[in-house]
Amino acid sequence: MGKKILLFGYGNHGKYIAKGLVEDGFVVQVVENNPLHHTQAVEDGFESAVEIDITKDEALIGLNPSGYQQLVCVMDDEHLNVFLTLSLRSLFEKSYILSISDSIHVTKKLQMAGANRVIDLYEVSANKIHNILNRPVATRLLDEFVMYKNGIGFKELVIPEGSFLHGLMTDEVDLSAYGVLLVGLIDEMRGHHFEFITAGFNHRLDSGDTLVCIGEEAKLAYFKQLIASPHYPKG
Repeated sequence: MGKKILLFGYGNHGKYIAKGLVEDGFVVQVVENNPLHHTQAVEDGFESAVEIDITKDEALIGLNPSGYQQLVCVMDDEHLNVFLTLSLRSLFEKSYILSISDSIHVTKKLQMAGANRVIDLYEVSANKIHNILNRPVATRLLDEFVMYKNGIGFKELVIPEGSFLHGLMTDEVDLSAYGVLLVGLIDEMRGHHFEFITAGFNHRLDSGDTLVCIGEEAKLAYFKQLIASPHYPKG
């Protein structure tokens, strides 16, 4: 069984994060205070989604958050997100809390509220991507999917055996036809480290190399299926 994540919020950010985490093997328990978002979560396959009043300590205690590896606070309402982070920290001192922010002011509030980690949705930079690729898997995956905003996100795609990409040079590959942008890659022949595509190297792609792409969630998922093909697909 995968690691258990208690995810608060299934709105603009949470729904993409939840689906992405499940794809990668995490066990996600969704918690919502908005009945419409709760209904959407259930319809999307999260049948065990819970609707509670997250402002009530007794409701939070009833969830038994200490039984989860990480608590992820992704409520759309920033004030509610800060309040939730503060409540969880006061109730569960040893829990690991990850929260999202969309401004430096909210980030500071979340840090003061006791979040172990705060991810600013507008700080997706070169260093951010590099760090994600070098962190332990659990944290890296959480970071990756927390960056999803309105369905746009990063995804790591390992080139499988028999892929049409095997043997091609990076300057021969145009992913824009599939609605996907290649940000960089891990070229195993050059060592297991991340390099941005803008670094100027023309890489030979081989099975086992990792592509780091940005695009809409659905198009990234579709492209992941395409690269398993032995023939260069038409865009």
